Amino acid sequence: MDRLTAALDDLAAEDLSGRFGPQLLDRLRPLLVASNRLAAEVIRTVRECEVTSAAEHDGQKAMASWLRGHARLSPAAASRMVRSGRALAQLPAVAEAATAGAITAEAVAVIAPVAAPGNVAAAEAQQVDLAGVDTTLAEVAASRPHAELRQVVDHYLARLDPDGPEPDPTEGRSLVFVTHADGSVGFRGELDAVGGEKFQAAVESIVQASRPAGDMRTRAQQSADALVQLADNQLASGQLPVLRTVKPHVIVRIDLTDLVDPATGPGAATTGLGATISAARARWLACDGNVSRIVIGPDGELLDLGRRHRVVPPPLRRAVEYRDRGCVFAGCDAPASWCDVHHLVHWADGGETSLENSALLCERHHTKVHHGFRVERDTSGRWHTYRPDGTEILILPRSTAEPERSRTG
Repeated sequence: MDRLTAALDDLAAEDLSGRFGPQLLDRLRPLLVASNRLAAEVIRTVRECEVTSAAEHDGQKAMASWLRGHARLSPAAASRMVRSGRALAQLPAVAEAATAGAITAEAVAVIAPVAAPGNVAAAEAQQVDLAGVDTTLAEVAASRPHAELRQVVDHYLARLDPDGPEPDPTEGRSLVFVTHADGSVGFRGELDAVGGEKFQAAVESIVQASRPAGDMRTRAQQSADALVQLADNQLASGQLPVLRTVKPHVIVRIDLTDLVDPATGPGAATTGLGATISAARARWLACDGNVSRIVIGPDGELLDLGRRHRVVPPPLRRAVEYRDRGCVFAGCDAPASWCDVHHLVHWADGGETSLENSALLCERHHTKVHHGFRVERDTSGRWHTYRPDGTEILILPRSTAEPERSRTG
């Protein structure tokens, strides 16, 4: 690893500004091969970590969770890497090509479904020569365009089960949200025929019920507004399931000075899921919502409620959510809505129900801290997580001067 780091340092130190196109391409080609080889080693190591339950060392249940928290991968990328590791363990020809740098990590991810247990079992039942398939896929991935590899894999999987049983409609459903840098939210999803019909009927009912004269919105804008209105209707009805003893609602955090200032105040408020909005937008939401005052300090609202309140009351929970944002366990990305308020000093040991003695922890990590792991908040407001042996869990990257800690409070 030291030699690899030194080689990367040497490459990064090279000045590329004076080189021409052919020289740069000659440099790029071996770098791409090296990148493929390095990606294969990462995937292979992730697989061994999964086999040996290495993530448990840092208090995580699975490698996908560890990769999200410690390597800061997206959920999709983390799951894809884990599946790719399992595939390389099942497909030696593909693994050899990946190790040699002949195929990319993206190609391995496309091939990975071939090695899924259900597909392997189907191949064995039909006496398919999986070794031959492995060799063919390695050759296609190394020599043909990526789109052709995807077609070959899709064709193979379709031939494994050309008819198949009547599918469970819920298995094909998916909905993924992505929060962009400006706080806007994108999403993509798939629904079965019946589920899609229900969804479109609900949206269309709102679209057709709200068609004011002079409406200049596009059809796409009308549908998006209808979807938001459906959410508004459900939230306002009070019929949605309770989240951690509280009805689901939109949370906006804003300083009092920004709330009362008539200026627009861009970037002055934060939503419960982390998006940044203007003070004007926050004031608009406050017109039809409840405003709760949270003051961190000796002169504000009483947050230290004493031992009489073993169950955390809503005002205190709001204060803890405001401070912690989500699970404070190192490497965990669980949002506040998934979390319990944990007593740092247990109730039975004299711990008070107060802001200073509270921390947000998801269900898994709440259990972990009751079985040897420990979280602490230092005087600067930064959370630290310790294993049962007393060593601290640190999050990548770790600089030589100052290791990065788990989470800022």
